[in-house]
Amino acid sequence: MIKGVFFDIDDTLYDSTTLARMARRNSVQAMMDAGLPFKDEEKVYRALLRVIRRLGPNHSRHYDELLKDLGVPWSPKIVAAGVVAYEHTKAGYLKPFPGVVPMLLELRKDYRLGVISNGLAIKQWEKLIWMGIHHLFDLVATSEELGSEKPGEEIFQYAVRGLGLKPAECVMVGDRLDTDILGARRCGMRTILVRRGKGPKAREADAAVGAVTEVPRALKRFSRR
Repeated sequence: MIKGVFFDIDDTLYDSTTLARMARRNSVQAMMDAGLPFKDEEKVYRALLRVIRRLGPNHSRHYDELLKDLGVPWSPKIVAAGVVAYEHTKAGYLKPFPGVVPMLLELRKDYRLGVISNGLAIKQWEKLIWMGIHHLFDLVATSEELGSEKPGEEIFQYAVRGLGLKPAECVMVGDRLDTDILGARRCGMRTILVRRGKGPKAREADAAVGAVTEVPRALKRFSRR
């Protein structure tokens, strides 16, 4: 019997891909408006993406490093313009997918709910709080706090134990095969792949849904097995 359901955050509960793209593009525009001496917005945007790939998405000084890479003297005004534009854009796009809140409220009637997420703890909590769904989860496990990332088994095992359950009693819901699905399966959990559009094929998952709001229906199939 399934007793616990865990969710990834990014691109599972909200559209993080669109948020990141729009926030980065808007930050580039704002930096150019603030005096960044370039006219080719696409060139600056590609340079920013290279910085993010090199330093990782959780680095705190992407815009400072961008100026270095572009050979531009450090300017607090230009950096601040990028930061403000990013944050303003985030406020507009950091919203749960339609139907997520009612779905979580429905699931809470029958299951314990949790989050398993790679990333900085404060940033992950910030997302949940900003979306207004943080209070709907019984446990939030982040890789920063545990020193273990998905697909490593440790973070899944910690989350399962935190709810007082066994892996076979839990389901992991996520959009990535390499981290969410394969990691959870190695731990002994059931898995549901959220496969929107041309997402990854679902061969490795126990079930696949086209939208996260279809999870309750998938869970009912598990209970009939």
